[in-house]
Amino acid sequence: MWLRHPAAPYTAPFLYFLLCLAVLPKLGLAPRVGLAFWLASGLAVTWLSSRSLLRIRFAAPAASGAVGVAVFVLWIAPDMLFPGWRSHWLFNSGLLGEAGTAMAGEAIRDVVSLWLRTARAVVLVPVAEELFWRGWLMRWIENPDFERVPLGSWHARAFWITAVLFALEHGVYWDVGLLAGIVYNAWMVRTKNLGDLILAHAVTNACLCAWIVATGRFEYWQ
Repeated sequence: MWLRHPAAPYTAPFLYFLLCLAVLPKLGLAPRVGLAFWLASGLAVTWLSSRSLLRIRFAAPAASGAVGVAVFVLWIAPDMLFPGWRSHWLFNSGLLGEAGTAMAGEAIRDVVSLWLRTARAVVLVPVAEELFWRGWLMRWIENPDFERVPLGSWHARAFWITAVLFALEHGVYWDVGLLAGIVYNAWMVRTKNLGDLILAHAVTNACLCAWIVATGRFEYWQ
């Protein structure tokens, strides 16, 4: 059974996240209902499938927080330094999509929806993505028997393939997604600790969410 496969605890939360991303917007649910279901069910799936991996300890919490802030700065820097950057054909294309929020105006004006979206980004996404990208894929690329590959091992092929795929996951933001993937991968090699990566990713997302709400730049929430 797939759920008994060694990869399942690392991949199930992320695969469920992709399922929700594909299906929930098509159900016509009220924004806060859809977000609440996504957050609650995502946390439940993560706990049920991956609780053995969630005894999180930090090797360098302060430095991980700083890495998270640095990635946030990298994420918004191109658009801040070069107005119109995101409208270039390299980013706005039929293949990658267009810059713009997936949140309806109703959700943007709803405080509960904003809190739920932030909670999903800060609590759920870092765990699901780091288990998948740095916990599993970065090792599996090197050896399908990934448990033989220690966390944070340096292998150039796995490092760069993971960074590129992480970039492509972020669509129109692939450029900053690539930078983020490189930084996160490097921090994984440095700390060899998933807890530090989850913390760094959570700090990045928390800073980004706060900045989005403060500035009204909701196009960053795709």
